[in-house]
Amino acid sequence: MSHDELHERGAHERRWHLAEVAGDALVAQEEARVGHADRGGQSLNRLAVSATNHCLTGCLTGEVTGMVIATAFGWGNVASIAVAVGLGFLFGYLFTSLPLLRAGLALGAIVPIALAADTVSIAIMELIDNLTFVLVPGALEAGLGDLRFWLPLLGGFVIAWPFALAVNHAMIGRGKGHAVVHEYHH
Repeated sequence: MSHDELHERGAHERRWHLAEVAGDALVAQEEARVGHADRGGQSLNRLAVSATNHCLTGCLTGEVTGMVIATAFGWGNVASIAVAVGLGFLFGYLFTSLPLLRAGLALGAIVPIALAADTVSIAIMELIDNLTFVLVPGALEAGLGDLRFWLPLLGGFVIAWPFALAVNHAMIGRGKGHAVVHEYHH
């Protein structure tokens, strides 16, 4: 190798080393910010709460949208629940996918991540919410302006939240679910 090639190679290696050091510093800074470095249990709890709230937002958006559409069109109970559940899953997956899209992942990579991260949590939210809605007398027959419609719809998510939290906590603790999604957040 010539002197210039050796100099260039050395400069290149120094740049890589600096990038690694800077990267390690950024990782340490981020871990300290979210609590991974010193408070491992707390950061797991914080991430599980965040994932559960994230799931709740998607499910709630889809569920309310579906129930409002079905009620406005006068659809039957089965159709109302089906469209609400379908939109709950759709919005849940969509809300997980957006940060992954922003991180530059291809759709083919995003789909399995979103499915793995949210399917169990969304299913718990949707099952408990719709069961609550069905079991409350008059909720299915109530109109959009009636508290008998809104209280069971929203109350079901309040009931479902701790169950979804427990599942998210367990999955994240094993490096699954939203732990994978979190790797791509900036």
